[in-house]
Amino acid sequence: MEADPISVILVKSDSKGDRLLFRYPHTTDIRSESSQQNRKKNTYCFNTTEDVLHSPAPQTFNIDKGHLTGFTDEVLSTLFAVKQELCEMKFELKVNDVRFVGHPTLLQSSSRKGSSDSKQGNPSCVLINIVFALQAVANHSIVKCYYDLSRRLGVALRHEEKRCGYVTDEMKKMIMAHDEVSVRHEEEGCKVDNNKTSPFEIILKRCSLACALRTVYDDLISSGLVRLRINRWIQLTFCLPQKVHQFNKKGFMIEPETIDRCLQSLRPYHGLLLLIEPGQLLESLPLDSSPALLRLLKMYSPLKSLQTLSADADLTLAQVFNLTGHLVYWGNAIIIYPLCESNVYVLSPDAPTNTNSPLVEKFSEHFPGESLLQVMSEFSLPVSLRYKLSPVSQPQQATRLLQTVVWLLQNRLLLQLHTYTYFMPTENGLSQTQDNNQGRTISLRESSLLSTPEDTLSVSVTREASETDASSTLSDEGVVPSMTTVQTNNWLDRSTESIIHEDLLTDFTEEERAAILKLPAASNADDLKLLVRLVQQGYLHGTHHLEEIMYLENVRRSQLLQLLDKFREVLITCEMEDPAISMFYLHSS
Repeated sequence: MEADPISVILVKSDSKGDRLLFRYPHTTDIRSESSQQNRKKNTYCFNTTEDVLHSPAPQTFNIDKGHLTGFTDEVLSTLFAVKQELCEMKFELKVNDVRFVGHPTLLQSSSRKGSSDSKQGNPSCVLINIVFALQAVANHSIVKCYYDLSRRLGVALRHEEKRCGYVTDEMKKMIMAHDEVSVRHEEEGCKVDNNKTSPFEIILKRCSLACALRTVYDDLISSGLVRLRINRWIQLTFCLPQKVHQFNKKGFMIEPETIDRCLQSLRPYHGLLLLIEPGQLLESLPLDSSPALLRLLKMYSPLKSLQTLSADADLTLAQVFNLTGHLVYWGNAIIIYPLCESNVYVLSPDAPTNTNSPLVEKFSEHFPGESLLQVMSEFSLPVSLRYKLSPVSQPQQATRLLQTVVWLLQNRLLLQLHTYTYFMPTENGLSQTQDNNQGRTISLRESSLLSTPEDTLSVSVTREASETDASSTLSDEGVVPSMTTVQTNNWLDRSTESIIHEDLLTDFTEEERAAILKLPAASNADDLKLLVRLVQQGYLHGTHHLEEIMYLENVRRSQLLQLLDKFREVLITCEMEDPAISMFYLHSS
């Protein structure tokens, strides 16, 4: 995988010169060097001038079975020991099929008592560069993450060097190991080969800094999460999102920018789904973890929205959003809509359906006696949780279904579908005027709220009172309009109602008004006002699902479902996934 490091290298540069102190892994490189030394040239082959001019140069590869080869220690020290002017800047170098990324850091050796530098009062400066070797095809986001890791390591080492001279002591141990091996080889009169001890093996036994770099490399290869203490003092944590969010899917990679877009589209009605048990997550947290995070995990439930978690944990909504982003970025949680009976789920398009899938055995361990393939087949078509339970279901069955759905969501086997609505009053959809009015939502909303139910009632009562006074005046003049008066009042009521309805539809075209007013549901002023308000606010353009409309407009699901049913001739519904959650699935990346 392109996100995995090939090697980690430590180089120093000071007044005594440049030197490669440590590299890991190193066994493969030694083996390749020895094989190159033992390789004999063919004495019968030679290069002609014509071959040199016309034949392309052979491609050089420096990655052999996932390890760095073809670079000697002297070459790497020369490449990575940059000038002091380039310190505290991004270091990036591409050689053939390898890309080197680092952050040169300038250290000042501590002036401890008894040292020669302290006597002179001039502490020496040492440049260190922790470089990660990557594949040359690694994208920009991966390179950026490794640069950040190198910078963090440099900051931690600078702190320890200033506090207790940690880096100076570790460098002395590394240089001593290199000198011992070189002296031993000179005495034996031979060079380093496979049968000789490598200085890096001795360094790993003596130096804690080398062990820390090895731990960083191994953690990046295995999980992408780095947690260690440098010199048993500085806590260093790092997350490689491209590795952490693979979710056991080959070729699936989530970029940090994608996670940022997901967190930016986070809403209070969304929920949180932990990928590990809350108790296990609490045990893995360091002792100095945020108390807000601990309270959030104690109140956690997949049935709660972020707004509910905020109230239960006594945290602000901004704090809950920040903690949620932290958990999602580190691969400990994903974003969902809180579990409820109205949720509609379907099998994810990228779900593994083969019988040899490792998830089959994993599912049987959590739910003995049940088959994963059988459960997945029940969601081959979109189904609501309400229809998965019969009216006579026992509480144990509901709990079992909830646990099963949570497990399927944690392993990205289920995809939730939301209902999106399009307002289609004509064959061509909305008019161009309606589309252009989306930037005037505030003014349109104010105009739609000019006529409230109370205002309509007062207008009708006033007009009815005036009509009654007129009829009484006519009767005093000797006219008997008994039936005529009743019919006139009914006609006036219908005329008033139509006028009010037409006032609500002033921003619509004549064709759209005709399509709406011909529906029986248009006679209900409350339903018509709700429809007009949703159209004018842009909720019925297929960009907002029902759950979002419920939250933003503070309406119940039953109201929206009744509205969709009453105006189904001018509304089109479809079921799609929430874009804020689709990033966790392979088909949406």
